Amino acid sequence: MLKENYTEVTEFILLGLTDRDDLQPVLFVVFLVIYLITVWMILLIRTDSRPLFFFLSHLSFVDLCYTTNVTPQMLVHFLCKRKTISFLGCFIQFHFFIALVIVDYYMLTVMAYDHYVPICKPLLHASKMSRGVCISLVAAPYSYGFASGLAQTILMLHLSFCGPSEINQFYCADPPLLVLACSDTNFNETPMFVGAGFSLMLSLTIILTSYIFIFTAILHICSAEGRHKAFSTCGSHLTAVTVFYGTLFCMYLRPPSETSVEQGKIVAVFYIFVSPMLNPLIYSLRNKDVKNAARRMIQRKFFAK
Repeated sequence: MLKENYTEVTEFILLGLTDRDDLQPVLFVVFLVIYLITVWMILLIRTDSRPLFFFLSHLSFVDLCYTTNVTPQMLVHFLCKRKTISFLGCFIQFHFFIALVIVDYYMLTVMAYDHYVPICKPLLHASKMSRGVCISLVAAPYSYGFASGLAQTILMLHLSFCGPSEINQFYCADPPLLVLACSDTNFNETPMFVGAGFSLMLSLTIILTSYIFIFTAILHICSAEGRHKAFSTCGSHLTAVTVFYGTLFCMYLRPPSETSVEQGKIVAVFYIFVSPMLNPLIYSLRNKDVKNAARRMIQRKFFAK
């Protein structure tokens, strides 16, 4: 009977941010503008191949992927009466979303290590951050993130979905999907929260430990100019970490319920749309090289003969 019920749900209905028809065109314009700004800023960073931009460009690429995983369909749903997604499409979106968020955790962690080495171990910077090491540091988050996302998706696919099929969210997320499951979800909830908590706490612990050593080393710098330069180098990354991890703490470290799902919609807007847009802006405002890259791109586009 469970298997029969499991096959009955062939599509899900995404309830979205609001059911008010008058707000749909306004939200379409708002999120389209946010997405276009995000894409432009990320492409700006990706055009620069210097070592400074290596990890930042990968962080930006991951941000672009997971906002693109949600945004196009969301924009279409703003203009449609029936906001549906197929069963397969829902779980593909679920897999990529979980995988890319975990990759983002560890990409920010790698960037913390990238700040730690030149400040705390300047004489060993060339050997510790060689091209081979940098490629390995980038490959590890991708591998672990997609493996974790696949494991979570397989666990979710073992649940039975026999109706209702309305997901109280604007994308296929794990807490709202668990609420819809007809079968026992205890076996899924434990790995989901343990896995999310482990990745969140491990990456955050490494970041905080790195910055303890970084700040200790900065305080031993004699010149005020040197201390200011070192603090300025880390400021953009710390701001990005605060925005990203702050929203994720609110979203995932809670058991699924109707109340948490409603609150989760607001939080999800921040880490799916606002955070990917803010990351390039944060770096561009605090980094002279990113400003120069923006200036060069604008000159090529608008002032080239």
